[in-house]
Amino acid sequence: MIVGVPAETKAGENRVALTPDGVRELVTHGHRVVVERGAGEGSAIDDAELKAVGAELVDGEEAWSAQLVVKVKEPQPSELRHLRADLIVFTYLHLAAYPAVAEALLAAGTTALAYETVQLETGALPLLAPMSEVAGRMASQIGAHYLEREAGGRGVLLGGAPGVRPARVVVLGAGNVGWNSAWIAQGMEAEVLMLDRNLDRLRWVDQIHRGRIMTLASNRGSVERAVVEADLVIGAVLVAGGRAPIVVSEDLVRAMKPGSVIVDIAVDQGGCVETTHETTHDHPVYERHGVIHYAVGNVPAAVPHTSTYALTNATLPYVLEVAQRGVRAAVADDPALRLGLCIAGGRVTNPAVAEALGREVADPFGALA
Repeated sequence: MIVGVPAETKAGENRVALTPDGVRELVTHGHRVVVERGAGEGSAIDDAELKAVGAELVDGEEAWSAQLVVKVKEPQPSELRHLRADLIVFTYLHLAAYPAVAEALLAAGTTALAYETVQLETGALPLLAPMSEVAGRMASQIGAHYLEREAGGRGVLLGGAPGVRPARVVVLGAGNVGWNSAWIAQGMEAEVLMLDRNLDRLRWVDQIHRGRIMTLASNRGSVERAVVEADLVIGAVLVAGGRAPIVVSEDLVRAMKPGSVIVDIAVDQGGCVETTHETTHDHPVYERHGVIHYAVGNVPAAVPHTSTYALTNATLPYVLEVAQRGVRAAVADDPALRLGLCIAGGRVTNPAVAEALGREVADPFGALA
C-alpha cells in the first residue's frame, strides 16, 4: 500500500504522523511511504533521516494522493479538496467538535479512522492515551504560568511558600488527562482536588497517591464548591467519540476568583466549560468574567518531538495492520479498530460519533461494501 504523510497545516501544529522508525517498519513490510518535504521539521526530524530509512520525499499533492494518509490532526479547510472515495484517512478527527469535517468526509465518500475512538474491551483508548498523558502533564505547568501576575493571573505560586498556602488545583475528570494533570500538580506541591463519577477510578488514584491528591465524587454540588474555591481548574472530561459534557456553567465561571485560570483540555471535544472556545498556540488565552481561559485544541503540539515519538509508538501497530490487510479485513478481526472506523461509504459507523452528529449509525461492513 502507498502510505502518505502530509505536513500538518493546523495553526501551531508541529507534530508529524510518523517517526523514522515508523517509516522503516512500513517499508520493511513492503509498503511505499511518501512524506511531504519538511513535514518532520517541527518535530526536529529532518528529511535526511526519513529518506535514510526508505521514505520518498514528495510535495503535498503527492502525499495526499496515497491510498492511506496518516496525519496528526483533522483535515483543515485547505485540505478538504484532497478527500475522495478511494482514500483512507487515519488521524485524530474529533468529529463531534468539528462537524464540518464530518460533512466533508461523508460527501467525499472517504474512509475515515479516528485515533481517539479506537477502544479496547476494557474501555481504554490506546491511541488517545499518549497524547492525553502529554496534555495532562502540560496542563499543570501551563496553569502555573498563567497564574503568574505578568501573565494575567492572580499572582499565585502553585506550590506556595513556607507559611503561605499553595494554590488549589481542581481537576475535573480522572482519566489519563486528569490523572496526569493531578500528578504533576501535586508534584509541584499544590493542593489538588480531583473529581470524577467513577468511584473505582478515584479509589485507584487514592491508593497510589495516599492522600496527596484529594478525591471527590463528582456531582453538581461538589463541582460548584470546588470550582469557586479554585485558583486553577483543569477540564479533563471525556466521552469517547462524543461531545464533552458541560460541567462548569457560565454562572459558575462568574463566581470564580478574579485572576484564576481555566485550562480546558476537553476543548478538542467541544469543551467541558461553557465559556471556552478553541484557541491556538499563537493566541492561547482570553479573559472572560475576570478568569483566564486557556483552550488550545492541540496542546501536545507545544512539545512536538516528545509527542511525535509517543504518538507513533502507539499508532504504528494499527497503521501497519490497515496497510497490510486493508480496512475491511483489519476491522473484521480487531474490535478495537472497528470502533476507530468513524465514516465509510458516506455513512457514519461509530455509534458515539453518530449520536454526536445527529445521524443514523451504519453497520461498518455494509458501509465498507
